[in-house]
Parts: sequence; C-alpha cells; structure tokens
Amino acid sequence: MDNEELLEQLADIHLPMEISYWPPAPGWWLLMLILIAGIVFMIRRYARYYNHKKVCEYALNELEHCRVQFDKSNEDTDLMRLAYINSFNSVIRRVALVHFPEDNVASLTGEAWVDFIREKGDSSGLDETISSALSFGRFQTECNVDINDLNKLGIAWISSLYMKPMPPKAKRNGS
Repeated sequence: MDNEELLEQLADIHLPMEISYWPPAPGWWLLMLILIAGIVFMIRRYARYYNHKKVCEYALNELEHCRVQFDKSNEDTDLMRLAYINSFNSVIRRVALVHFPEDNVASLTGEAWVDFIREKGDSSGLDETISSALSFGRFQTECNVDINDLNKLGIAWISSLYMKPMPPKAKRNGS
C-alpha cells in the first residue's frame, strides 16, 4: 500500500461539538450561589433596617403623643407637668426595655434610672432639673421642669439608640 491509499482510508476531520451554555461549569454555580446568598443577605439586612426605622418612628410618635396631650390641656400646671413626666418616663422606659432587656431596666428607679439614661444614649440635654424630675417626678408635689427641654432630650435619646449601628442579631435578646 502506498501513501495515497493510506490517506484515502483516513476519515474526514470531525469538528468538536459546540460548547453548550447549560449546564454551566462549577465556577459559575459557585458564583450564582454567592450572588444569591448576597442578595438574600442584603434583603434581610434592609428588612431589619426598615423595621428598626419603623420602631424608632413609633417611639418618637409616642413621645409626640405625650407632648400633644400636654399641649391639649391648655394648662401649664404642676399636675399637668407631672403627668407629662410620667408619660415621658413610660415611653423612655419601654424603649430602654426593648434595647436593653438584660439590664433589668424595669426595676431601675431614682438616680439609677437617670444614670442609665446618661450611660446608654444621647443625654446631652440632661440637666439637674430634668434629672430630678425623671428620678423623683411622680413623688413630687410641684414641678418646674421645662417641657420643651424634656421633649428634646427624649427625641435625642430615642434617636441615638435607634440610629447607631444595630448589633448582630445573635447578641440581641429583645428584637
């Protein structure tokens, strides 16, 4: 057999199959899993942020409701101020219970309560008259606290708790 006969016996060149897009290579599967996990993480984080923001708005609305009730009375008497201080204290305490359930906030009274407020949030507006009103307000017969300053303190304190970065969910017990 000569060379030409041998060449004629060879089969024609077969082109390989076209590269298919499915199923993708393992690297693409890994990339899709990472992307899906990232999207789920971002959605959950946004949902937590949105819920956190809504709770903050609710707490600030509660504080505003206390202020509106005081303003509706059209009286600036000691009795109305004491009622406002008690409702203010109630709102602040509920916010504190949500944020710090492990600190036994419900049992704090007097100076311990005021120290807690100073320690945990923005208490830059907390002066001696507001401090004494918060610690012994319900037991006083007269009150000379400025309601506007007290309201500003409440707004700043609540906002400072809700606007700081949220701790990881595993470390939080209340929400």
